[in-house]
Amino acid sequence: MVVDAFARRHAAQDFQPDVNFYRTIARYNERDVLLAKPMTYMNASGEAMEVLARRYRPAPDQIMVVYDDVDLPLGAIRLRKQGGSGGHRGMESVIAHLGTLAIPRLRCGIGAPPEGMDTADYVLSPFAPEEENTARDMVDRAVSALESWIASGIEKTMAAYNYSASNQQDSSL
Repeated sequence: MVVDAFARRHAAQDFQPDVNFYRTIARYNERDVLLAKPMTYMNASGEAMEVLARRYRPAPDQIMVVYDDVDLPLGAIRLRKQGGSGGHRGMESVIAHLGTLAIPRLRCGIGAPPEGMDTADYVLSPFAPEEENTARDMVDRAVSALESWIASGIEKTMAAYNYSASNQQDSSL
């Protein structure tokens, strides 16, 4: 949702299929920004990232991985400069395939699944009607955070966007 929203905000062309990902180019801050969405299962996202890294040769700090996180409350976003996977299998795959922990990431909180619901089913489900406004606001903030990262770097972006969930939901950032 975040990548699609960034593409819409910056009038990117339609996503085109490639080896095991969809890609397009958006223009922001006088720079071309490659946007990619893996076609693989989430747990194998690193396969697509490895192909992208070989083809386009970005430095690890020029990559931003955006993903949902059940360990963050709905609406919260968190940026990290680098680190482990935190148990997220998709991020674990990216780290393994790129061979480094030095990969910036933007985690988007979707909250924990209801008791008794399988996590895989939960993350693939649409937001409940009462969650849609919070989710939409989170996506908008995440796109703004990506813009900040491109323009100002990870440190300034983390300082501006890594607030508590309640502050983020009330923030006009």
